[in-house]
Amino acid sequence: MAEPTFEDNLAQLEKIVAQLEQGDVPLEQALAQFKTGVQLSQKLETTLKDAEQAVTKEVTDDGAVKAFDPDHA
Repeated sequence: MAEPTFEDNLAQLEKIVAQLEQGDVPLEQALAQFKTGVQLSQKLETTLKDAEQAVTKEVTDDGAVKAFDPDHA
């Protein structure tokens, strides 16, 4: 089975938050959802950090990777 996409994880997290905000979830289920939500949040944060790092690097003509400097782009 394919790994869920960023958008899939975000949609699942939003669903969990909405259910928890309603307040009518049994305690055990709420704790399980909270734990899942924290895990999803960590995955999303990692994906965003990785994307930010990829965007802030550039490859020079000789193949070297260096930090992107928007003032010298």
